[in-house]
Amino acid sequence: MSSKREHVWPEKLIQQYKIIVEVFSNALLRKQADDNITKAFTEIKQLKDRLEKENVYLREEIELKHQHDEIIGKSKPVMAMLNSAEQVAETDSTVLILGETGTGKELLANAIHRFSRRKGRTMIKVNCAALPATLIESELFGREKGAYTGSLSRQIGRFEIADGSTLFLDEIGELPFEVQAKLLRVLQEGQFERLGSPQTLSTDARIIASTNRDLAKSVAEGDFREDLYYRLNVFPVTVPPLRERSEDIPLLVWNFVKELESSMGKTIHQIPKKDLAALQQYTWPGNIRELKNVVENAMIVAKEKTLRIAPPTRLDVKVKNPLKLEDVERKHIGDVLKRTSWRVSGHNGAAELLGLKPTTLESRMKKLGIVRLR
Repeated sequence: MSSKREHVWPEKLIQQYKIIVEVFSNALLRKQADDNITKAFTEIKQLKDRLEKENVYLREEIELKHQHDEIIGKSKPVMAMLNSAEQVAETDSTVLILGETGTGKELLANAIHRFSRRKGRTMIKVNCAALPATLIESELFGREKGAYTGSLSRQIGRFEIADGSTLFLDEIGELPFEVQAKLLRVLQEGQFERLGSPQTLSTDARIIASTNRDLAKSVAEGDFREDLYYRLNVFPVTVPPLRERSEDIPLLVWNFVKELESSMGKTIHQIPKKDLAALQQYTWPGNIRELKNVVENAMIVAKEKTLRIAPPTRLDVKVKNPLKLEDVERKHIGDVLKRTSWRVSGHNGAAELLGLKPTTLESRMKKLGIVRLR
């Protein structure tokens, strides 16, 4: 009977095998440890990224998808304003844009013109507050050579230039009382004459006017013609102040940043959330114009990819014995009336000395409460 012989491993081979097993075991443990470390770092990075996103608005999160061309915003007041603008744009009706200084009334006028059938022609603009009373009439209606002293050439008025297009009368509340009657005639009949010419001209200009004044109050005070007010107030559209649309501030800020980056040679990636929250809490008396100035100031001093920005610091400055414009006007008119023995009209009367029509002076006296003391 044959017996099987047991195979005996050499001791040296056994030791080598143990070493190999130990090396593989250690390698496996190290790999598991490395995987655990990698996983931990990944979780830490994800947590860090999430915390950063909770504390800053990233540029990618504030893409300007809610722009209506240059009008930026998604708040309810802005959407309501744009809806009204789109409704009236397709007509030729006169539009009166109301709103505080710096809210973007001209931008809305541009949008209405761009939505209209007249968009193929350039919108013509006249700032009624920027021109002196002696020039505004010739600017609007034109003049012939020699129409008045200093008019050395013929000038075509804005109503002629805007024929077939849109004429934007900015700050219509500042239009001199004497010119308002001529404007009313153009709105009603589409006709006017150049200064110094008897020839009647016609125009097909669509009127968009804007003002930051309370025209109804101006009518009551005698500064604005009632009939012109009702003719302009066919379709009023109000531009909301920035304090009523604070949710649009992040969009506006990023838009201004984008505009300024190329000119300043800087790139901004993020803005701290607390900074934007502070901007949203501010009341912005200067509206969008003031916000843009604040962003530009922050961009000038920015040195990193994160833009730090804060609302303006407003100091309460107490002025001793403040003198308002109305006080100055009241005193000046009173002094002139005393010189003329309270004679309003006629040669060397107060109205003539002040360069006003008697009816205009009388309305100013009524507004300012100027009465002759017996």
